[in-house]
Amino acid sequence: MDATNPLLRDGELPAFSEIRPEHVVPAVEHILNDYRAAIDALTAASGTRDFANTLLPQEVWEERLDRTWSPVSHLHSVKDSDELRKAYSTALEAITEYSTELGQNRELYAAVDAVAQRSDFAGLPRPARTLTEHALRDFRLSGVALEEPARSRFKTIANELSRLATEFEEAVLDASEAWSEHLTDAAALAGIPESGRAVLAAYAREKELDGWLVTLKQPSVQAVLTYADDRALRERVYTANATRASDQGPDAGRFDNSERIEQILALRHEAAQLLGFANAAEESLATKMAASPQKVLDFLTDLVRRARPVAEREIAELRAFAAAELGLADLQPWDIGYASEKLRERRFQLNEEELKPYFPLPAVIAGLFGICERVFGIRLQRRDGIDVWHEDVAYYEVFDANGQPIAGAYVDLYARSGKRGGAWMDVCRSRFRDADGLHRPIAYLTCNFAPPTATAPSLLTHDDVLTLFHEFGHGLHHLLTEIDYPGVSGISGVEWDAVELPSQFLENFGWQRETLDLFARHYQTGEALPDALFQRMLAARHFQAGMFLVRQLEFALFDFRLHLEFDPARGARTLEVLQQVRRDVAVVHPPAWQRFPHSFTHIFAGGYGAGYYSYLWAEVLSADAFARFEAEGVFNGATGADFRREVLAVGGSRPALESFVAFRGREPDAEALLHSYGLV
Repeated sequence: MDATNPLLRDGELPAFSEIRPEHVVPAVEHILNDYRAAIDALTAASGTRDFANTLLPQEVWEERLDRTWSPVSHLHSVKDSDELRKAYSTALEAITEYSTELGQNRELYAAVDAVAQRSDFAGLPRPARTLTEHALRDFRLSGVALEEPARSRFKTIANELSRLATEFEEAVLDASEAWSEHLTDAAALAGIPESGRAVLAAYAREKELDGWLVTLKQPSVQAVLTYADDRALRERVYTANATRASDQGPDAGRFDNSERIEQILALRHEAAQLLGFANAAEESLATKMAASPQKVLDFLTDLVRRARPVAEREIAELRAFAAAELGLADLQPWDIGYASEKLRERRFQLNEEELKPYFPLPAVIAGLFGICERVFGIRLQRRDGIDVWHEDVAYYEVFDANGQPIAGAYVDLYARSGKRGGAWMDVCRSRFRDADGLHRPIAYLTCNFAPPTATAPSLLTHDDVLTLFHEFGHGLHHLLTEIDYPGVSGISGVEWDAVELPSQFLENFGWQRETLDLFARHYQTGEALPDALFQRMLAARHFQAGMFLVRQLEFALFDFRLHLEFDPARGARTLEVLQQVRRDVAVVHPPAWQRFPHSFTHIFAGGYGAGYYSYLWAEVLSADAFARFEAEGVFNGATGADFRREVLAVGGSRPALESFVAFRGREPDAEALLHSYGLV
């Protein structure tokens, strides 16, 4: 190992302050060369194949590669620069090429298969068997059985898809950064509450401007589309946001993802067919719970049938209210959030600004950790002196009930330039036990909340609170694993349509009186969230739930049908499929120039291609799982211990359905999803 390159040091945590773009390619090339030599030695070795001499060495090298690459990938998402992009792209191409090469290594495949064929294979511990079975599956999905020229073509496609996904995501980030509107007249901000104005003022100061700067960062978009009385301003922000990275809007053609979408879909389809699948949707299900494309379509269309009538009533109510009370006779998409907030205020005497003072971010973090201590028996404590990539980042150590450190998490919560939007959890280090002992799991937890101002801490909406809980649920899945093989520990190896179970499950704790009492206190007075306000929150919980659900169904069906119905002779037909889905599902129909697919990073750059339905599929599991807590007590330690043991601890070492049944005592009830939306 080259100790002068921070990416090659085998420290407990990455040395973020020392990592430079020029370190990336040499480090990755070094690791890949050593990895390749190790695999060559493994396949050349004679003797009996077993798990210890065949699977474990691969886990060692895969983990070494991940430890080098993880901080690079993370910095690309949270501290972007032109130099890092170039290094990232070059290194990712090398990793993708080697990954495909490894997946097509027939000697290695034969060695792994020999382990699976041993007479004593069934006697191996479950995680070891699952790791072996997943490895054989992944070999097949990497084209190990392909002959030339299909073999080389598959490798080329894998490299192209990796490059296109990176370019897609970078185009969205660039388009988001490129647009802004500088305002100096306070009258233009009428309706936007003080907390929202403070965020816009902070964006202006960041650019050394006076007044306010409206941007496409999520806190800015949310403030304008929800509260701004200036309809023209709402329209401009909506237009810029809804046409990012496309052939439409204020930056039309500048960052256009149109051709990338076409190429991604065509290449995914071709790769699937090379592997013997009819299409990319069918291939995607090889690593999911759903048994067939028809199962997915039936699941989604049944939800449409049950949710759309509710959504139609809700949009009719909103149109009538907007016309009668707001003078909006022709309700447009840029009016939906604004009119909805006004209707919610009228109906429930509730608005997010009234709630935000009760959700200061430091208190919410403390409350979240308190919930985890009571339910899962863990304690999180901030550890200072850790090398981080930005001064806003905090690092927390995770301790078990005996006071032993078991994991750690970086927490980066504020929106800023150079950081991609959204919220996510990612892996920094996986749990792994090797000759040197146990390596503890480390996670990244990233959000894009409004930063604190000169006069107030970061104040969250209740939706922000749920977002934080959601991502920390993913974090718990990673941090509380008890599986020692990275390939099936934590979120690794979990079916993609079940991986959202812990995250959606934890959101439910953001709705309970007992849990809110831990942290929902006014940041100025210390007053607990009044019960009358909490009751109004509960009453409003399912406000426009039908509209929300059909929007999710629109995304899911668009994604799945796009991959299922792709025809090389006709091309992607992206907008055509979108219009068909909207005709069948949507109750809000955007203008023809709207280009939401062009910034849909989940499916074109985020691993959810032909799998966006997973959010709804997993929500059945999460709603049903939480129902046991509702029956037995949200702070019931025994129930929490069961969930930790049967779901979180086992990671991907066994099928998700088996884990769910072990916790719930039966298979999931689909009605739980409709109950969670208040539609039953």
